[in-house]
Amino acid sequence: MISNPPATPRLRDLSPTQWKSGLAAWLGWLFDGLDMHLYTLVAVPMVASLLNVEASAPVVGQKGALIQAAFLVGWALGGAFFGRLGDVLGRSRALSLTILTYAGCTGLSYFAHEWWHLLIFRFLAALGIGGEWAVGASLLSETWPKSWRPWIAATLQTAVNLGVVLACFFGWILERQPPRVIFLVGILPALLVLWIRRAVPEPEEWHAARKLPNATTPGVLDLFRGEVAAVTWRVLLICAVSLTAHWTFMFWQQAHVRSLPEVVGLSPAERNRFATTALFLVMVGSVVGNFVAGGLAKVFGYRRTIAAMLAAYAGAMALTYWTQPTWSSLRFGLLLIGLCQGVFGLFTMCLPPLFPVLLRTTGAGFCYNFGRIISAAGVVFFGLISQVGDTRGALFKAGLLFWPAALIALLLPEEKESAEPTPPPVD
Repeated sequence: MISNPPATPRLRDLSPTQWKSGLAAWLGWLFDGLDMHLYTLVAVPMVASLLNVEASAPVVGQKGALIQAAFLVGWALGGAFFGRLGDVLGRSRALSLTILTYAGCTGLSYFAHEWWHLLIFRFLAALGIGGEWAVGASLLSETWPKSWRPWIAATLQTAVNLGVVLACFFGWILERQPPRVIFLVGILPALLVLWIRRAVPEPEEWHAARKLPNATTPGVLDLFRGEVAAVTWRVLLICAVSLTAHWTFMFWQQAHVRSLPEVVGLSPAERNRFATTALFLVMVGSVVGNFVAGGLAKVFGYRRTIAAMLAAYAGAMALTYWTQPTWSSLRFGLLLIGLCQGVFGLFTMCLPPLFPVLLRTTGAGFCYNFGRIISAAGVVFFGLISQVGDTRGALFKAGLLFWPAALIALLLPEEKESAEPTPPPVD
């Protein structure tokens, strides 16, 4: 174990390198949120245009759900693949590769001419988005003080929310353009890579771990061996259940808004505006929820805070979708649900330190993102078990999963006490 100095108490005491690593991870997550939700904004009209059918046709929802499922599977595989690269090549190098992947493949979605073209491009983009989560989380957990991690988690998750807001902004200014045009916006994050490769070094903790005598980089199978296996299985379980419910909401709530009696008869541009507004309200609530979650975690710890917020998420979903809401009542429900989504920001700083240094991005990326494979099936499943067009029913049933997720969260291990990360040298 490396001997490290105590936590840095003030922002002004942070080194330039720590600031650069924080900015790189924050911007990476910002563009994660942008590229992640460009599709959800235009899913219905885009898929309808590719199938050459009306947006209300049942096949649109079916193919749209399959595309989103492929995206979530790609997210999971990308978390494991790029997480592995982060442990082998280094955090900064892997971060650059993840951003190039999701930016390039999001832009390629513009050229889709069949629904399965779009499925492939979204799958490939998701590889990078899933990898960026694991690499960025590990980068900050190894460079910033442990005592600040709940606030770092809130700030990082807020970057994702602001990225979604940015997607809403582009959805608004491009609402009268063909749906495919919005995917060209997703190319912008690639410019960030030029700065990351020049300015952000690898964490000292990663370098030190690789220089230890007889140091070897463990593989994915080592997640299921020895003491690490117990941690792996518990983290897998909570991620699988909670993310299934969460991503079912994130996908089907857009279709639900478009089906509201006040909205369904409007023009395509007006329906797009309502859908964009709904997602914006969720993100506003989520930004506040990130810092509420961080404050609660400082007082009660990660495990109890995660359990409590998942239970609140279940209650918010039940309150919102117990009966068919009007647009006026739905707006309040979306803000409340967004507030509860702050729970996922805690996963950012909670999960990586549970694993050994040279298995950190592999473990966090594999476990957190494996939950997305299960959630991919959930997105399709909850759409299929509901009556045609009954997106409210799908959302209500999905929300019930947050109750067992809250109970499972109590099984999460608490991070063992360890020294603070070594502050990088001042540039």
